[in-house]
Amino acid sequence: MDRLIKKTALITGGTSGIGLETAREFLHEGARVAITARDHESLDAARKELGDNRVLTIASNAGDASGQRKVAEAIRNEFGQLDILFVNAGVAEMAPLDKWDESAFDRSFDINFKGPFFLIQALLPVFNNPASIVLMTSINSHIGMPNSSVYGASKAALLSLARTLSGELISRGIRVNAVTGGPIATPLYRKLGMGENELKSLEIQIPARRLGQSSEVAQAVVYFASDDSAFTVGSELVVDGGMSNL
Repeated sequence: MDRLIKKTALITGGTSGIGLETAREFLHEGARVAITARDHESLDAARKELGDNRVLTIASNAGDASGQRKVAEAIRNEFGQLDILFVNAGVAEMAPLDKWDESAFDRSFDINFKGPFFLIQALLPVFNNPASIVLMTSINSHIGMPNSSVYGASKAALLSLARTLSGELISRGIRVNAVTGGPIATPLYRKLGMGENELKSLEIQIPARRLGQSSEVAQAVVYFASDDSAFTVGSELVVDGGMSNL
């Protein structure tokens, strides 16, 4: 309950699903928390749910590389230094190869990889020593799921970043690790247009025979964020009910 006492944390995409649940867990563990999202309405709703006076909200487009400097400046002004970054904001657009155009391709990579890359860069002067970066990736970086070519590639790039930056930043006292999620019960599947029958078909493909819960992913993030994982660098923790082992 006190693993993150006196620590400061930034969660991108922190207003719903895994991001919101992780913010709740971070607060429970004693951290000061900032969350980002694109629109003020969702930020206001999340702040009310988490507690008006407990969370810093920052309006930010995760795919805008130049805008990440403003996020870093807001963190510096409010917290001084940052102990934890959880890169959670992302987009999952699925389509067959012949339906992709350059604009949609760029949007996925901007949000899932380019924005996070430049956010980390902008935060370098703000990170404490020690500090922890946790990147939210996907089992689509490992399995050949039809229609997921661009999404899987963007998440594979993020997973690669966890490994390369872990070697590059450890001398600064910054650990980088990845949590790789499988099918998790979040609003994402509704946004993808999946109904009850499609979700049941998905569950059958999972050895655990159910979707994961956001809280189960959040607990994995808390582990990487805390000093419990002080000797864990460049690692990947897969939370997928066994799906990627098939």
